[in-house]
Amino acid sequence: MAKAKAAKKALDSYTIKGTHKVVKVGDTVLMRSQEADKPPYVAKIEKIEADSRSNVKVRVRWYYRPEESLGGRRQFHGVKELFLSDHYDIQSADTIEGKCIVHTFKNYTKLDSVGSDDYFCRFEYKAATGGFTPDRVAVYCKCEMPYNPDDLMVQCESCKDWFHSYCVDLTPEQVTNMDKYTCANCAPENHKRASGPSHKTPDMKPELKRRKR
Repeated sequence: MAKAKAAKKALDSYTIKGTHKVVKVGDTVLMRSQEADKPPYVAKIEKIEADSRSNVKVRVRWYYRPEESLGGRRQFHGVKELFLSDHYDIQSADTIEGKCIVHTFKNYTKLDSVGSDDYFCRFEYKAATGGFTPDRVAVYCKCEMPYNPDDLMVQCESCKDWFHSYCVDLTPEQVTNMDKYTCANCAPENHKRASGPSHKTPDMKPELKRRKR
């Protein structure tokens, strides 16, 4: 006769081993990698359960870093960017190292400073196929790349498009000290004319400065 499976008890929370930090279902956590030279994994807790021996397990939904995806890291991927995957797993709660925050892309770009435990997500990722949702996003600049919140950009006061400083041959110091910028296509003399960037910030755009770390 097959042995009956030990009953599991659903828990509302779990205290991270060796700390006073409490995690709950829905929280995003850092989980220890088996390889010492790799950063911790990031996962969203879907369920917390304890068996009859008080061993606590968590069901998690993994976030992938760009370099862990089939396409790899690309130029427009931010340093703190993650993809919410369709990969679920059961892990020992003992592997949880700490809590972190995965912001929406829009909220991340509004942060005054970015902490070590701040991340952002703008794509969902299908681990088996390498597909993304959404599969298209807005592009900017003459290089026609999606927005990377780590890059310094300047807005043309005429066409309202945004340009990477390095794509229009401007130094960070020039961008910081300018009041207005007109791109080459909009300038009457058909060349760059820079007297300063616009300080208007459209949705999903940060102020004209790099993120503080």
